[in-house]
Amino acid sequence: MIRKILVAGAMLLVSAAAQAQTPGAAPTLTFERAVFITCKEAHAMPPETRKALAFYLAEYSARYRGVTLPDDSRSGQVGYLVRGGCTLEPDAYLFAVIDRAIQVEAKNLPKRQ
Repeated sequence: MIRKILVAGAMLLVSAAAQAQTPGAAPTLTFERAVFITCKEAHAMPPETRKALAFYLAEYSARYRGVTLPDDSRSGQVGYLVRGGCTLEPDAYLFAVIDRAIQVEAKNLPKRQ
């Protein structure tokens, strides 16, 4: 239930972020544009928008890797890896950092059904 609410909220917030980044443009942020947001650009976003974007990208990566992100400490570990990666390399693309963190933790995450 919480995941569905977060996904719906993520789509709205990502749309708002896209509109804020490009004034006068349509309020949508496609995956093709979202993957090119750097950690530094994400950090400049409002916290809720940044979380929604990170969640959207993490869900995409998890689906590709064949795992799920449970609501427990295992997802928290992925979050810590992302935070560390973005701290070390703020010019890295956020999706690349998230995908690498999920890839590293994939053995500890439940497989997708």
